[in-house]
Amino acid sequence: MATRESMDNLIQQCEDAIRFANDHLQDGRMQEHYNDIGYTEALHSLEAAYNDLSKLALSANSQQREQLHRMRLQLQKLQNQMIIIPH
Repeated sequence: MATRESMDNLIQQCEDAIRFANDHLQDGRMQEHYNDIGYTEALHSLEAAYNDLSKLALSANSQQREQLHRMRLQLQKLQNQMIIIPH
């Protein structure tokens, strides 16, 4: 079973990655190709958070896996938006 602290830390990391990516997605929509490096870093942070979620899910109980699954869906949705929407 994953500890509460590890779950909290990972959820916080995911929320930070989502905020960072949302900021760059909005900037990308307004400024187009002026900040490709930041946009790419935001995608990398989402991918890193997704990978960490997958690792922690292996040692999580069913309730924790459900919480991680919901967070994973949020990360995937934002990743898809950032890939599909031209910046």
